[in-house]
Order: sequence, then structure tokens, then C-alpha cells
Amino acid sequence: MGLSPAWQPSSATAREGAQVLPLLSDEDVVRLRRQVRDSMVAMGFGLIEQTKIITAASELARNTLRYGGGGEARIVRVHEGVRQGLELSFVDTGPGIDDISLALSDGYTSGGGLGLGLGGAKRLADAFHIDTAPGSGTTVTIAKWKLF
Repeated sequence: MGLSPAWQPSSATAREGAQVLPLLSDEDVVRLRRQVRDSMVAMGFGLIEQTKIITAASELARNTLRYGGGGEARIVRVHEGVRQGLELSFVDTGPGIDDISLALSDGYTSGGGLGLGLGGAKRLADAFHIDTAPGSGTTVTIAKWKLF
């Protein structure tokens, strides 16, 4: 099941610099944050945009670890018309999400956290897509766009 039907991950016309990073430990989350920051700086994003997407990436990476049992993150630079962006996907083979609407609502948590991870990441990104089903893992993809 996906949200944001007007945007699909990897629908951009050009893709470059795909990187795959493991998400198996807290140290991997730190490496991911650093790589996302470096990519955002290289693309000319301002500090506010960097902070938003790094925060979203951190939340989604921690969800991948906590609820999905680990997985991987994919970082791709994308171009579409007069805009460029960074697309981040977080993939796990965990139990999946039973109720996406509930999981996106603020305050909901299935693991004792603050319940701001998925919904917060959605608000911080320019685009958000989730693909999940009970028993088949979860892939969350976000993007941050910039006109050039």
C-alpha cells in the first residue's frame, strides 16, 4: 500500500550516485546521517533543508532498526525537469505495518517511543511513500527537492 499517489519513488527522469548503506547498528545510523548531510551540502541545499531531511532520515533509520530488525538505506540523487533532489529509501524485511494510517498518526507507537517517527518524517520531507504489508517488510521512501 502506498501514500502520496502523485509521487512514486524513482519516478524522476534521471538518477545518479546510488549508494546502499547497511542499517544494522546505531553506528550505521550515524554513518547514514553523515552521508545524507554530505550529499545535501554537495547539492547546495541550505541548512534548514539539510536539518529536516537528516532528522527524517534518522527517524526512519531508527525505525528500520527497532521495528524492522535492521535493513538498508538507499541514497539516490534524482533529477526531474527543473528540479533536483535526494531520494532516500529505508528497506527492511520485518513484520510490516498492519495499519499505516494509525502508524502515521502522532502519538502512536508500537514500541514505547514518542510516536513521531513516521508522521514526523512525512512532514519533514517534500515527498513520502510507504510500501508495507503484514509479514512482508516495509520500504519507506522520502525525497527532498530543489529547483535549479
